[in-house]
Amino acid sequence: MDTALMVEYSKELKKLRSRVDSASVTFQVNFLESWTRLLEALSCLHYVTTFIFVGHVSLAIIVYLLFTDFYWVSLIYIAWLAYDWNTPCRGSRLWMWVRRWEIWKRGRDYFPVNLVKTAELDPAKNYLMGCHPHGVLVFGGFFNFATDATGLSTVFPGMKVFLMTLHQMFKMPVFRDYFMLSGSTSVRKDSIEWLLSQNGVGNVGVVVVGGAQEALDAHPGVHRLSIQARKGFVKLALVHGADLVPAYTFGENNAYDQIANAPGTRLRRFQNFMTQICGFSPPLFYGRGFSILPYRTPITTVVGQPITVEKTPNPSRDQVESMHALYLKKLTELFETHKTKHGVSPEQRLEIV
Repeated sequence: MDTALMVEYSKELKKLRSRVDSASVTFQVNFLESWTRLLEALSCLHYVTTFIFVGHVSLAIIVYLLFTDFYWVSLIYIAWLAYDWNTPCRGSRLWMWVRRWEIWKRGRDYFPVNLVKTAELDPAKNYLMGCHPHGVLVFGGFFNFATDATGLSTVFPGMKVFLMTLHQMFKMPVFRDYFMLSGSTSVRKDSIEWLLSQNGVGNVGVVVVGGAQEALDAHPGVHRLSIQARKGFVKLALVHGADLVPAYTFGENNAYDQIANAPGTRLRRFQNFMTQICGFSPPLFYGRGFSILPYRTPITTVVGQPITVEKTPNPSRDQVESMHALYLKKLTELFETHKTKHGVSPEQRLEIV
């Protein structure tokens, strides 16, 4: 074969190999990206479905088994439930191995979820942290304070952090046992008191103050908090001398859309009625493709400066009111200081109702 032709052939062969290699690399990168995004979506879906369905499905299975040859399984679990009934109000059973599961990190990256610290917390003290807003499913609160996905144990070293939530959640079989492994506890009064008085120091009780009512206002772009009349956590902080810490989660309300339910509408009146009966609200929400999978939107919890609280065993109404007003002032300042960094327009104001 002619030498010149051989050289030309060699050049063309190298170009072809280069294109093949480039296409192969592109395929591998695209495959890995797609696989990663799928794992993130499945991890996030795991949290959502666990939160919504596991307790109800487990209850149905336990009732069903009572009428089968496996009735003894239900009886054993019911006996365990009776024995373990108060554990959610006694610090739960935090297991750091569960908090560090890879599945939580995948769920974190789905949005992504971030934790920002503006001040240190002293392990020689106890704290009550208000986490706002509730959102539909408290993504920021859970991933930041019930897992180690965002580095909680290194961000606040030496602190024992407990996400405190509705006591009814711990009445749901199986789900309660799974949820308690994250260190989540009941937000009932005796649970908070036990944490602040009988569990030593270095405790942080994270209270999602707005609760069920606030979940009904969880619309994208809305910053409305239902905390004007919620002062019980402030009184408990005074009684036990626990410093108060405001925390605001930017992007929480952007995770889902909700069917329009403005106050005064027929739907909102029905939701308020159900909240009074059940203790938790039934928001009609939807995410990607009208599914329960939330939107991929950044969620960042900014933890503010602690507010020093002097121990007052029998606080007066004026003392509670004064401390509550100070807490709202510091929370509003936290929101104003950080809002433009997290996609909130300078004109947007925090609405407290």
